[in-house]
Amino acid sequence: MSTVRTVLGDIRPEELGVCDAHDHLFLRSPQLPGQELDNLPAGRAELTAFRAAGGAAVVQWTPYGMGRRAADLPGLSRATGVHLVCATGLHQAAHYAPESLGGLGDRLSELFVAELTEGIGSSGVRAGLIKVAGGFHGLDAHARRTMTAAAEAHHATGAPIAVHLELGTGALDVLDLLCGESGVPGHRVILGHLNRFPDPVVLRQAAESGCWLAFDGPSRAHHATDWRMPEAVRALAEAGYGDRLLLGGDTVVAGARSVDGGPGMPYLLRRVRPRLAEAVGAELVDRILSEHPGRAFAVDWK
Repeated sequence: MSTVRTVLGDIRPEELGVCDAHDHLFLRSPQLPGQELDNLPAGRAELTAFRAAGGAAVVQWTPYGMGRRAADLPGLSRATGVHLVCATGLHQAAHYAPESLGGLGDRLSELFVAELTEGIGSSGVRAGLIKVAGGFHGLDAHARRTMTAAAEAHHATGAPIAVHLELGTGALDVLDLLCGESGVPGHRVILGHLNRFPDPVVLRQAAESGCWLAFDGPSRAHHATDWRMPEAVRALAEAGYGDRLLLGGDTVVAGARSVDGGPGMPYLLRRVRPRLAEAVGAELVDRILSEHPGRAFAVDWK
């Protein structure tokens, strides 16, 4: 039976509920000095605010080595009543100290499999997805290495692979590597940040692979393409790909949390949901938030 692997254990897809399919409770990176998401009370308050807005689940895409605080996630889930899904995987090389990457050697796929099946460190928390990242309009050697390892871990476990697309670009290169060269089924790949490069031709071509298309980070004012997101979602729905869509908030810095004065996780339900309903109807938006994440992250675990 297919289940979603949460930090409190495996659940049926329909139990997930209204889901923020891409966000971060905790995250640290040398690329974001002084802006770390690393405050436990603030994380709990943000989840409580999301729950009050009608949210029931959050998929945290923070991967290995970026301060995901896996051991704290079960307590947060119990305290707030929000299902949490944790990630393994690696981000771009720029988000790590060179020595930390060098220490991983050629055992990336082993690390990913262990975190998916045995647990993350001594936390007892098992990851429910593999997060990797591409580059701007291309894939460097690090991206190819991590994606190849993610594909190996997928074949060993069945886990979905979620991909950070840099400024929304490189989707077809990612699919060529994961689905073409590495044999990952399209429906096991989730492409993130497509709202940042909403080329309608590329979006349709990506959708044809059967992958999931995630529109996330909608409240970042510096992304001038955000206002086009409803238009892009409507075009995909009209082309017959409405059943491949996901929505997420992608909060990555402390100041973006709603409890710190930013839009945060509740923005997805408070503002994005009604705006998208104007474009494609409330019924489809409800499915995108409540049904699609369960299908995207549910796995017949090996």
